[in-house]
Amino acid sequence: MSEPRKKKRSKYFFDYTMLFIVVFLLLFGLVMLYSTSSYEANVKFEDPAFYFRKQAIASAIGVAVMLVMMLMDYHLVQKFALIAYGVSLVLILLVLTPLGYEAGGARRWLNLGMSLQPAEVAKLALIVFFASVVTKFQDRIKEKRGFIFVIVLAVPHALCVLTITQNLSSAIIIFCIVLMMLFVATPQYKEYFVIALIAAAVAVIVVLLVKYDYLPATMSYRLARIKAWLDPESYAANKGFQTLQALYAIGSGDYFGKGLGQSIQKLGYLPEAQNDMIFSIICEELGLFGAVAIILLFVLLIWRFMVIANNASDMFGALLVVGVMAHISIQVILNIAVVTNTIPNTGITLPFISYGGSSIVFLLAEMGLVLSVSRSIRVEG
Repeated sequence: MSEPRKKKRSKYFFDYTMLFIVVFLLLFGLVMLYSTSSYEANVKFEDPAFYFRKQAIASAIGVAVMLVMMLMDYHLVQKFALIAYGVSLVLILLVLTPLGYEAGGARRWLNLGMSLQPAEVAKLALIVFFASVVTKFQDRIKEKRGFIFVIVLAVPHALCVLTITQNLSSAIIIFCIVLMMLFVATPQYKEYFVIALIAAAVAVIVVLLVKYDYLPATMSYRLARIKAWLDPESYAANKGFQTLQALYAIGSGDYFGKGLGQSIQKLGYLPEAQNDMIFSIICEELGLFGAVAIILLFVLLIWRFMVIANNASDMFGALLVVGVMAHISIQVILNIAVVTNTIPNTGITLPFISYGGSSIVFLLAEMGLVLSVSRSIRVEG
């Protein structure tokens, strides 16, 4: 007699590769942050570890939040999707009140006992909200009216972020996140090509108008940034200064860099190097090898997002992962493009590495949601 076949047991998957990448980027970011910011922190605050300490505390809080989100059922956040949408919008509006304060020439933060950037809250809230909306109304979104309605739901946040906090890059990211989630959830592609062509055409027209002085750069600081992007050396005394110093840092790094901690540009030449321009210091200290290694880690992270999204147990989980993937990938691309002067300076941070407490906490919260989705994947074995 043949032996009875054993029934296969369903096991639950967990993406240890993704967790390792996130932890590595987090620790690498802290090392690079200390290396990049110690000189400026010593000059301003007489404490070389000032920025490092604040980022380490925010990272510890973020890791705790990530673990909580990872261990809970991600469907729980769907119940609070509408609340998250409303609360995040209110937080942006609160920037106009005495709770809001200015830093670095921009009013983008709230003082709620701790510093909070509402735009970072909005990104996570909208990922949850639109994952819920698209899941519930998937059939209606396939129609043009439903598609436009969902796009319009992103307008209040994007508009408030743009007008109240003067944060164009975050407004762009919000729209791109929503479009990416819709792109994955709907079969038609015509609308996306039309949107992409319109956006590209508007961008080219604006750049040409600024270049040939039909739109004077003095009209706004954003137009001035376009002018500086087109010819940074002519604006080396103001708008082009940071970009030029970043390019000097990248160029001087050669293949293997000057060595960790040996950057020259961070010694008062490159303003706020620990924020948007930290990738240029990575290039200077670790060279092309270090820069490519970090880019490959982000590529590997995006691949893990795709694996989890493709195998998620339901549409809501898949869309959560797609939203987080869109957020991180767009932010990485824009940051590196700005540092290398491929696009005009937009003031956007490099995920997990640049200085920013709100950014790191909410990024890790997003990663917790993704890991929670990965835990719901069943593997036959």
